[in-house]
Amino acid sequence: MFHADEVHSGLYDAKGEGSFGELKWKFKTAGKIFSSPVIYNGVVYVGSEDKYLYAINKETGEVKWKFETGGAVHSTPAIAGGVVYFGSFDGYYYALDAGTGAVVWKFKTGGEKVNGRISLWTMKPDNQYMDDPFDFFLSSPIVHDSLVYFGSADGGLYAVSAKTGEQKWKLQTGGIIHTSPAFYNNTIYAGGWDTYMYAVDAQTGAVKWKFKTGSDTAYHQLEGIQASALVYDGLVYFGARDGYFYALNAETGAMTWKYSANNSWILTTAAAKDGIVYTGTSDTHIFLAFDAKTGKEIFKDEANGYVYSSPAIAGSTVYFGDFTGQLLAVDVKTGKIKDKFFTDGRKQFAGTVLKKDSVDFPTAAAGADLSLYSSTTTGMNNLYKLGPIVSSPCIDDSIIYFGSSDGFIYALKLK
Repeated sequence: MFHADEVHSGLYDAKGEGSFGELKWKFKTAGKIFSSPVIYNGVVYVGSEDKYLYAINKETGEVKWKFETGGAVHSTPAIAGGVVYFGSFDGYYYALDAGTGAVVWKFKTGGEKVNGRISLWTMKPDNQYMDDPFDFFLSSPIVHDSLVYFGSADGGLYAVSAKTGEQKWKLQTGGIIHTSPAFYNNTIYAGGWDTYMYAVDAQTGAVKWKFKTGSDTAYHQLEGIQASALVYDGLVYFGARDGYFYALNAETGAMTWKYSANNSWILTTAAAKDGIVYTGTSDTHIFLAFDAKTGKEIFKDEANGYVYSSPAIAGSTVYFGDFTGQLLAVDVKTGKIKDKFFTDGRKQFAGTVLKKDSVDFPTAAAGADLSLYSSTTTGMNNLYKLGPIVSSPCIDDSIIYFGSSDGFIYALKLK
């Protein structure tokens, strides 16, 4: 398996023509899965909203060990030197022995929380603080040169010792950082809810440059960057809640090009191969491919729901999930859909939750008054019945692994 975690390329080695075979196994946790699976030494590591990090035998689907934290584990683990690193909503970042689950160290940040606002998107009651229902992720750590890098809701971007957890530096930004850092050319790239993409010296934490995105033009609230950066061929690629996808010069921060997604948020981490960059959109349900250098659109296909699952590329196929609980296999050159796989919830609840097989929030909310925050909660809970795939796929030995908000981690054969 090849997966360039430091730059978030989304590339994997796998055989097959991009169609789905039989389900090898599935394992049920007690909470939604927004964490993405990672494979190491024959073990699948993934976090769950049930507060556990799981180590699962990749062949059998049986739990090797599980480790309980004090909060939901929405962070995707990073593994280096036999140690697994991840964050939890309890405000700690953990280092565990990958073989046994024993604690090597834990590091306390200033605390975690879901982003939110009083009267979010002008919903009622006017004086109620409301969590953003689409703030799914925690910052996922990366490991490079004996340092672990991650962000926090306290606004900090951290570098700590991979061996001891001792803090080397912290950059204080102006907002929550739930994105995952990317490493390239001795620089850490990370975006935050303060609307800035930061380029930071990996050894000192000094800011090399920062780039400001725009306001959320659809709502003018909770603007910022949820998509983690992809660094590819000297450019930094990411989307934002202002409805644009950006390509910046990695050294200077100067904008090379940007693409308008028609006010639709972009939350996915992009992937790249052979000069093409891939990403997905929220409200418009679009999967996009661009010329990496020019930003020229190569293809644009519509999924059936919000695309928050970051793409994984193997051979001639790119794989990603959508919020209706379907995993799609798409040709990397043409955008033609090769195959689909449905979660159990999608099969069971599509007829009652979806409108013409696609996400339509008024339908999901069953006609409730959408000016009320409680109606948004109702709509989201109904959508969760579908088993949306927010987790990003991981591919190993022609098996694709992914999590779902139905609580399952799936292992599906490719052919």
